[in-house]
Amino acid sequence: MPIEFNGKVYQTDSEGFLSNPDEWSVELAEKMAADDGCQLSPEHWEAINILRDYYAQFAIAPPIRILIRHMGKRLGKEKANSPYLYELFPFGPAKQACRYAGLPKPTGCI
Repeated sequence: MPIEFNGKVYQTDSEGFLSNPDEWSVELAEKMAADDGCQLSPEHWEAINILRDYYAQFAIAPPIRILIRHMGKRLGKEKANSPYLYELFPFGPAKQACRYAGLPKPTGCI
């Protein structure tokens, strides 16, 4: 289902992941979150930026355990756990965060 935003149509797959990650923008991420009833906080952006950095380096979206490991390295032990990420992204941390980050669906996500 495509996303219409700011006069442009963004193609997505059946689960709402952008077909072209290069079309991602902060504003589009905020729109996607708002459509889900979520307002992105600085904590959300920490996770999103870690995901985008990981994707830029490895050209894949990390599964949740890899995301948790990278969160711990960059943000400390208190943010390196599933419950913390589920508070931020209740629809599934890796999946929902990757969608907002404009990345493909992570491997291993159902």
